[in-house]
Order: sequence, then C-alpha cells, then structure tokens
Amino acid sequence: MNSGLRLPEQNQVLLTGRLTRDPEVFFTPQGTAKCWFSIAVNQNYKDKATGEWKESVSYVPVVVWRQAAERCKDRLRKGSPVHVEGRLRSREFEDKKTGGKRTVLEVEARRVQFLERAEGRSSAGAETPAPMGTAETSDAVDIEEVPF
Repeated sequence: MNSGLRLPEQNQVLLTGRLTRDPEVFFTPQGTAKCWFSIAVNQNYKDKATGEWKESVSYVPVVVWRQAAERCKDRLRKGSPVHVEGRLRSREFEDKKTGGKRTVLEVEARRVQFLERAEGRSSAGAETPAPMGTAETSDAVDIEEVPF
C-alpha cells in the first residue's frame, strides 16, 4: 500500500569501537581494494532489578573500499580504536556449508578515523608518535559507484 508519503532517503551510521581482529583486504576482479573488519561497540546500562551497572557489546561488520581500504590494512590491528562513519548495506551470499542463501547487514564506511597514534621513527631512531589519521574515500561515494 502506497499512502503517497515520501520518506527521506536517510541512512547514516556513526560508531566508535575496537577491532575484534586484524583487518582483511581482498581485491575485486577489477583490482579494487576491499577491507573488511568487525568492531565491538559497548553500551553501559543500569540493571533496573539489581541497580548494578552492566555492559552490552554489539559486534558490527565494516567494509571499506579503495585507497582507504589499504590505509586501514596498514594502520589497524586487533584492538585498534576507530570511529566509523558510513551507511548500512545488506547483501546476500550463498552459505558454503549449507548451500542456502544468507543475508548480512554491514556498515559501508565513508570515513574511518584512527583513534590511536601510529608509531613512527625519528631520525635518531627513537619512537615518536605520528599524528592520528583518517582513511576516507576520495568523495562521499554514491552507492552506485561501489564495485561488486
């Protein structure tokens, strides 16, 4: 049923968390880099029954494309804190074990901000922190431009 109501096209996600494992990079047949990682996002809440503070953790898969994907692979490791800006996207795939179709909901990142400093070396050989960085796609990429 179409009521004639036009909904705004809004799909924006902002998350801050830590990587649950090292990022993985794949390349499409056209040579485009795709980086996949998952982040743990925590939420603290007070249990009404006991009055105790508890923690809930959600695990969110994130996909980053192109040059930003390669920067994420170079800079991030399991446990790295990141801030991710992007949009939700669902995709279907065939489960290799059961042969059935599965659907996954993931964040397609437009921007990944590294929240810890990378370690660099000065000319004297001493460890010096490098500035925190950001992995961004060259533009706010329209969904039609994402290679599959």
